[in-house]
Amino acid sequence: MKFLLKVFRNVLGAIIAFISWLIPVSKVKRGEFEQKEVDKQTVNIELYQFFGCPFCIKTRRKIRRLNLKIVTRDAQNRQSAYRAELFKETGKTQVPCLKIINGDKVEWMLETSEIIVYLTKRFG
Repeated sequence: MKFLLKVFRNVLGAIIAFISWLIPVSKVKRGEFEQKEVDKQTVNIELYQFFGCPFCIKTRRKIRRLNLKIVTRDAQNRQSAYRAELFKETGKTQVPCLKIINGDKVEWMLETSEIIVYLTKRFG
């Protein structure tokens, strides 16, 4: 039963990801200098995610819409170093999770709505 549920979830996630890919996103337009400044700020931001997770897809669409170059980390594989890091640092394997590095300080943001609000306020 667990196997069938996992297969169903993965297939459904792939379908949602494909549909999301088909639907275009209107990106924020910035001048060249402004975009380079935004790109510099996003170097220290990473998104820990699962490919087919609807909440991750929603977050990735917001990132695309805001025209941000944020690295994604696949935490879906149980043997993934990113999954292990996510669990070690947050005590959960909840995704999406935004890792924000600011000097010596690292902040982990676990809620989709929080991530979207943060990205919109900072880069919107």
